[in-house]
Amino acid sequence: MAAFSKSIPHNCYEIGHTWSASCTLSTLQVTAGALEASFKIYAPLYLIAAILRRRKKDYYLKKLLPEILQSTSFLTANGGLYIAFFCILRRILGKFYSWSAGFGAALPASYLAILIERKSRRGLLTIYMANLATETIFRMGVARGVIKPVRHGEVLLFCLTASLYMFFFRCKDGLKGFTFSALKFIVGKEEIPTHSVLAESVHARGPERTYQDEERPGTQQNKSRSSLVALTRKLLDSVCKRGPRHRCCKHYEDNCISYCVKGFIRMFSVGYLIQCCLRIPSAFRHLFTKPSRLLSLLYNKENFQLGAFLGSFVSIYKGTSCFLRWVRNLDDELHALIAGFLAGVSMMFYKSTTISMYLASKLVETMYFKGIEAGRFPYFPHADTLIYAVSTAICFQAAVMEVQNLRPSYWKFLLRLTKGRFALMNRKVLDVFGTKASQDFKAFVPKLDPRYTVVKPEIEIHLDS
Repeated sequence: MAAFSKSIPHNCYEIGHTWSASCTLSTLQVTAGALEASFKIYAPLYLIAAILRRRKKDYYLKKLLPEILQSTSFLTANGGLYIAFFCILRRILGKFYSWSAGFGAALPASYLAILIERKSRRGLLTIYMANLATETIFRMGVARGVIKPVRHGEVLLFCLTASLYMFFFRCKDGLKGFTFSALKFIVGKEEIPTHSVLAESVHARGPERTYQDEERPGTQQNKSRSSLVALTRKLLDSVCKRGPRHRCCKHYEDNCISYCVKGFIRMFSVGYLIQCCLRIPSAFRHLFTKPSRLLSLLYNKENFQLGAFLGSFVSIYKGTSCFLRWVRNLDDELHALIAGFLAGVSMMFYKSTTISMYLASKLVETMYFKGIEAGRFPYFPHADTLIYAVSTAICFQAAVMEVQNLRPSYWKFLLRLTKGRFALMNRKVLDVFGTKASQDFKAFVPKLDPRYTVVKPEIEIHLDS
């Protein structure tokens, strides 16, 4: 591991902005590139979000553009201020340390940048960056042999996270807002919180609701008696209703078996369509050159993997919940702990460290705020701002010193934000710190103007104490 006290005498031109000897010009170039990239990211993002949320005309006229510009300014500042502090730190310290090129320059830049962003978005950005920083630290630990990875660790983490999420979903006032709505959409309204309801009390309500629900198909059947679709639907409904259903179960239109099967089919379809939609933009780029790409969009392996993941998660959760109701003759929120954990095994179909880490981070946030409400945890003002700054600084440290341990998608994002300039750093010089900084950049040798360099290229580099 690189020693923090060791240093090298190179200037910021020799290591950082190798494309230009001027600190001011380099900062302006990075800022201009970041501005263009940021606007291209946020303009469609906010527009699509506004359409999906069915915003009114006043929002488009008065709020849409200011919100786009504010978020664009935040991301632009994050990129531009980084290279500025990169040069400022070199001037102040007189040399480069293992921490100054990445963490040291990114920390103040990220802190100032996040202050520009809207407060309503800071929490989401903080969760994302904290998740990314945790993953980066884990990869650093594995690379150094300090941490030994657990086989299927992302699946185990997801099992534990899903178990607690489903428990909070079943508890009174356990989850609120988007998280509650998302889980309600995934597992269905039939699993909406009930609190230790005995079979006898549920049985008193069950038949009444079943009777009401059965009246609706009758009126529709009279209208479309000759329709083949109506007859098929009637047949399926009768099959679904005649099977076994425990008195505690709230899926009055289905027996326990069809309830699980329908849940699988529904969420498999959702997962399949989501993955298809994500691949549509890339497929249309090759519409005229390679039309066969459009067909591969439909039977891509990942489409079925995401569908199997979501479908099996729901069916396992529902099946386990029904089984526990039959065994215990009771509908209890504690069932969700077991059902959620077993449902988490479904991630074997679609392994994703990103999903596991993000959901775990959100769970920690949820539990922390519950602790604050209960008076058990202290509240720290501006904690999200500080966490964002530190997390981003950790990721920038990896991007400079050991990019092989950074999530590939985030590295691509940094290249897009800086117009590829992040890859132009002279990482061969940084190899002396022992982090294999140039591992992925062996072929790159910057062409430096010797008039502005401190260390001659032919001189062997040694660490200074």
